[in-house]
Amino acid sequence: MIPVSGPAVAGEPGAQGAGHRAPRRRLFGAFVLVESGSSVGAAVVFLILSPFHGIRSARRMGRAWPGAGDLNSADRAAVVCATRRGEAIDDPLLAPAVVEYADGLSRVAEEDRLRRPLVLLVTALAIVLAGYDTLTAPTGVLVASWLVVVLLLADFVWWPGRRSRVLTRAERARALALSARPEDRPASDS
Repeated sequence: MIPVSGPAVAGEPGAQGAGHRAPRRRLFGAFVLVESGSSVGAAVVFLILSPFHGIRSARRMGRAWPGAGDLNSADRAAVVCATRRGEAIDDPLLAPAVVEYADGLSRVAEEDRLRRPLVLLVTALAIVLAGYDTLTAPTGVLVASWLVVVLLLADFVWWPGRRSRVLTRAERARALALSARPEDRPASDS
């Protein structure tokens, strides 16, 4: 997946603080609570599991967009917003960063495309396991199993269109940035 939540992913350029991760932590914690009935386990998942996803996303985007570290947080946020919206960047000095970020998004999307069959396999296995749980498992496990199936199917159906829109807008922003790069403009005689 392209880290499409963009500025909302911890550590990714433009991150807006820890509050954006609370829904994800609540979801993971709810799965534990429904499946095991353990509020302690849910609390542990809520507090510990989510940062691992944030760290993974930050490292992945760090590899895809190494130049992000050279920008301050306001410039990173401007680059991410302009690129994901498919708009021209207001500051032409940031145009190279838009190009690099758009290229990074394309590389990450290509990596994800290669992993898509694995997502299909995991979805198929989740359906089989949920079917088995329907026949044999207690209610909590049954609910959790079918919620996982719903989430995987939603990801499988919804995500490709979302990714395509993000990449289309990123390519548009890239083209606009290439036409606005300061080194491509004639020097003024002032």
